[in-house]
Order: sequence, then C-alpha cells, then structure tokens
Amino acid sequence: MSTYLIAEHKDGQLKKASLEMLSECLRQGTQPTCILLGHGALEAAAGELGKAGASKVVILEHAELASYSSEGFANALYGYLSKQSPSVIMAGASWQGKDYLPRLSAKFNAGLASDCTEFKLSGNSATVRRPVFAGKCSQAVSFSSGPAIFSVRPNVLAVGGDQSTTPQIEKVAADVGQIRAKVTEVLSSGQKKVDLTEADIIVSGGRSLKSADNFKLLFDCASVVGAAVGASRAAVDAGYAPHDMQVGQTGKTVSPKLYVACGISGAIQHLAGMRTSKVIVAINKDPEAPIFQKADYGIVGDLFEVVPHLTEELKKLKANS
Repeated sequence: MSTYLIAEHKDGQLKKASLEMLSECLRQGTQPTCILLGHGALEAAAGELGKAGASKVVILEHAELASYSSEGFANALYGYLSKQSPSVIMAGASWQGKDYLPRLSAKFNAGLASDCTEFKLSGNSATVRRPVFAGKCSQAVSFSSGPAIFSVRPNVLAVGGDQSTTPQIEKVAADVGQIRAKVTEVLSSGQKKVDLTEADIIVSGGRSLKSADNFKLLFDCASVVGAAVGASRAAVDAGYAPHDMQVGQTGKTVSPKLYVACGISGAIQHLAGMRTSKVIVAINKDPEAPIFQKADYGIVGDLFEVVPHLTEELKKLKANS
C-alpha cells in the first residue's frame, strides 16, 4: 500500500494530529511517506516526524507555500502525488485540512471522508469511521476506487513513543500553479492560547457567564492545569467570546481527555462539537439541563460559586503533586 500522510505544521511546529496519525499507521504495520509543505526551515519538523517513526519525509518547497492557500496547497500536493500512484492520502481534520482536501480529492476525481475518528489500512484498501447526524451515530466508509482520501479528527488517536529514527528527507520543488487568492495580512490577538482542537483539557463557558469579563473565571481555572478555554455559540453570539473559541456544530469539534462545561445547557448543536470527549463534567444550576444527560460527572450549582472553588482545589492538588 502506497500511503501518504500530509503533516501539518505551524511555523515549523508539528500539529499533534499528524503525530497521532503516524503512530496509528505504524501500529497497523504501515509505514507512510510524510509530506511537509512550506518554505525553508522545515528540517526540524522532519526530524520530529523521524523521532515518531517516519522513515521518509518529503518536503514540498516553494516561496508561495510560506503562507497557506487552498489553491497553492492543493496544486502542490496534486503535482507531486499524481506522479506517485498513491493508495491512501490522509491529513488532519484541521481548518486547513478541511479546506484543501476537497479541492485535492476533486483533482483526483476521488471520494473524500472527513473528520474521521478511526481508520483501518489493510492490503491496498482503507476503511474509516466518521460521525454523522451531529455525532448521534457513526458510519463505516470504504472506498470503491483510489486513492482513498480522508481527514482524521485531532485527539482521537494515541501518540506512540520515541522511535529515534533518522528519516530520509527528500526536498522537492513544488508546482503551486495559479494562486488566485493570497494571504496578505495576518492579525493576531497577541495572546498565546492552547489550541482547542489539540487540548487535553478544555474549560468552556456559556451565556450564563453574562459578560466577556466573567470569562476570566474560566481562564483562571484553565491556567492552573494548562487547559484551553472554549465557549458555546450562545456566548459567542452574545459577544462574550471570539468565534475562534466556539465549540459546536458551527464552531470547532474537539475531543479532549476532559471537558468542563460551565453554564452550558447542552443543546444538540454544542454536543455535536464535544460529545467525543473522554470525560465530561457539567456545572449548571438547572438540574434539568440536557448537558447532564451526556456528562460523566455533574455539579448542580451556580458556576460563579463552583468555578472559583474548583480553581482553588486544583491549585492545592497541583501544589501537592
């Protein structure tokens, strides 16, 4: 099987989902060829893939790949992969993967399965499992013709140990074709946040927080354990949090080890974005809130009283650990 893993990075730092997919391939006895796209200084990322077990890393280089573009990435990948006769092409289900993979699959005239939570590689075939109907059930998907192209949700697979491998690195001048839409400016908030899609712990707040200032309660709690802070759509629509913090059907899909929902009722649209969390803790003063039906642990109480107590207890546990 000719398997290619498109490894995503930001400023040369690999995304966790790429290492998760690589580890799962190796567990199934498949050694994928990893692909990095960019311009300059990607050797460190290639070395990190080697430590995770990759034996070969292809770096597609071009000045236009220094900044992300859907057309540039899809054109460069197709230009290289179309000459390799790939059986499987996989990438992380990040905003980038969800953006360029449909364009790439169209170029191959192949099917695409997005946001998968499992995949199985056997012989020259691949099968995947992905959530449907807002995560209320899942479907097994097989590919009738190749290549099999799919994206994998971050945080659903385990990262393997250090393989201490020195990979073969091949640098290829990429053909980016015509790029009609380019990034001209990136505006940053200036705050260094834990990526929601890769976070092991997420503390999320709903409209019950009543104001943007009150989200400080959640940031204080999250900072103790290195967690990310999320928000429901109701909180975002009310202006309490920016859209990049939104978890749910119209926001980000997350799968942390621990999800703490503070003042979130648990509408199906929000559950669609976090129901695959390993452990869910709900804090809500309404004992009939739907979130309690999904939660592993529930606290019926006012979040303005419960969260500060939780923060203090976490500080004590951290100090004694």
